[in-house]
Amino acid sequence: MSAEVSPIGPMLVEQTRAEVLKLWRSPIFSIFALALPVMFYLFFGASNAGRVVGGVNIGAYVMASLSAYAVANVMLFTFGIGLAIERGRKFDLLMRATPMRPIVQLGAKLVSGLVFALLALAVLFAFAVLTGLRMGTGNWFALTWRLLLGSVPFLLLGFAIGYLVSPNAAPAVVNLVALPMYFASGLFIPVSALPDFIQKIAPYLPAYRYGQLAWDAVGAPSSDPLAVNALWLLGYSVAFLAITLWAYRLDDSRKFS
Repeated sequence: MSAEVSPIGPMLVEQTRAEVLKLWRSPIFSIFALALPVMFYLFFGASNAGRVVGGVNIGAYVMASLSAYAVANVMLFTFGIGLAIERGRKFDLLMRATPMRPIVQLGAKLVSGLVFALLALAVLFAFAVLTGLRMGTGNWFALTWRLLLGSVPFLLLGFAIGYLVSPNAAPAVVNLVALPMYFASGLFIPVSALPDFIQKIAPYLPAYRYGQLAWDAVGAPSSDPLAVNALWLLGYSVAFLAITLWAYRLDDSRKFS
């Protein structure tokens, strides 16, 4: 007599609901994911919503930069700090003792991360429109799908950090990795305004290639064709996936071998 296995669909729905509620109930996460991009746009983008320089709407450029920052931050927080905290609380050991399939837990994290990334974009977009920014429907749509699909490297980088560092160290490590990368990639300050040695490093950073997707979507000039930037992000995804798998196996062998 074979044992019955619960269908994946209902398990995924319930686990996703639990993951979303967990993130929503975290004030720190809500502030970083939803409030900071809006606050930054209020300071640097709202006053430039109708300003055009060289055929580029400055408000749209700033909003695209902050949109990339918002989604990347959601991924690094959800899969980096969140995973490290769960490991510290032995949540992974608890999940091993339940009938839940590992693919369900992973899928729930992926869906919840995308839900909050989309929510962060929706809040930022709404605020930008309310403060005077106007773009075509195609620009909004292109910016959204590019940022969601292009977030895979940051998702995997978050996983790698989450498996490699302790819960106490995770916030510091994520910020130490993310903030310099955002600044050097031009998400806060245009690359052309950065020191020469940073300008030479910038094209090799994942956030720079990610920003190129966003800037191109709102009509700003891109240093490389869309396909080239996408290939760079694919390469980062492969590299971070390899690191994640190695870190997962290392963590798994320490606990269960």
